[in-house]
Amino acid sequence: MRFEFTAVYEEVPQEDGGGYVAWVQELPGANTQGDTLDEARLNLQEAVRLILELNREIAVEHMKERKVIIETLPVPAA
Repeated sequence: MRFEFTAVYEEVPQEDGGGYVAWVQELPGANTQGDTLDEARLNLQEAVRLILELNREIAVEHMKERKVIIETLPVPAA
């Protein structure tokens, strides 16, 4: 099972430089751009990966010296 995010790609008019801006509806801060749709997709995947890694690092640091339970949380598809 895997959870999927909703990616939004908006085409930028040529007079404004062209390309695409992209963001993930469910993950604030996950946004990027690209000259092509494929580039925007790859950049968005990388942005999501980096945000999730950073959030995990912040959480691990916050949990130091605390008594916590850590487990996998399956999220069923809607």
